[in-house]
Amino acid sequence: MAGKSKKKLEIVHLVCEETGDYNYTIRKKGGGEKLKLKKFSPRLRKHTVHVEKKK
Repeated sequence: MAGKSKKKLEIVHLVCEETGDYNYTIRKKGGGEKLKLKKFSPRLRKHTVHVEKKK
């Protein structure tokens, strides 16, 4: 297995687009497109779009 490089997992935060709250943290491999998911926002008490942001 010599020569194979492992990509490290990065900790990224999912931020609500409407309120700007950091509601979720996830670990993902670096690179690629930014995540855009519908997740529950506790402040608004409904599902909203959350985008990936590094802190």
